[in-house]
Amino acid sequence: MERPAWAPRSIDISVPSVARIYDYYLGGSHNFEVDREAARRAMEFMPGLPKIMQANRAFMRRAVRYAAGEGITQFLDIGSGIPTYGNVHEVAQTASPGARVVYVDHDPVAVAHSQAVLEGNENAGVVAADLRKPGEILSSPQVEQLIDLKRPVALLLVAILHFVEDADDPYGAVAQLSDALAPGSMLVLTHASYEGIPLPPERAGGTVDVYKDLRNPLIMRSREEIARFFEGYDMVEPGLVPMPVWRPDTAPEDEDPYAFSGFAGVGRTA
Repeated sequence: MERPAWAPRSIDISVPSVARIYDYYLGGSHNFEVDREAARRAMEFMPGLPKIMQANRAFMRRAVRYAAGEGITQFLDIGSGIPTYGNVHEVAQTASPGARVVYVDHDPVAVAHSQAVLEGNENAGVVAADLRKPGEILSSPQVEQLIDLKRPVALLLVAILHFVEDADDPYGAVAQLSDALAPGSMLVLTHASYEGIPLPPERAGGTVDVYKDLRNPLIMRSREEIARFFEGYDMVEPGLVPMPVWRPDTAPEDEDPYAFSGFAGVGRTA
């Protein structure tokens, strides 16, 4: 298989990657046949997966605009993935020139691409690190250089926590990150759930099995379990809701039924 110029030498291009599968769902070009094949297998069970990813991105952009409108000028996006149109830094820096953004991902393709996209942007950086090791993220040179933890930060965990198994203590990781942030900070989060998917759970379970085969289990959590991530935060209206319902730009009833899969919310610390 031909290795394209954009693929770092260190990566095994015969193994699918969650970040590149997500890129494929969004119509990106930074994915391999092995990723497309896994995506198509998952879509056999849930044909609306691309709609869910688009709803995630659209919510993320609205939440970043909201945070910027509330005076937040620092954004920490963990599990940021491969850059696609309408990234956090584009939205944040349009809404608030001078806003600072740090992207964090453990996928080498995502990191390499983010570095290329951010070339020359002094107010944005990228860290190769894992959400499961919050200490490494917080002590990274990029975070120390760009983010002032004494001032409010918007912490983005969009479509990432459902890849962290309970054994890896996702609640502990989120609490450790939250504890490091100044009062007035925000948590912006989306999470997969069987609730809202326009399919019986056993059918949606076929998609979950595909991710399990990739050694990247997709952990479906209930609304109640997802709400626990917001301990210590006051929920911003309208609370923890399906993605298209959170401060929509367009009528939610015009959305594809798949866009209502899972939950999105924004919390703010006092």
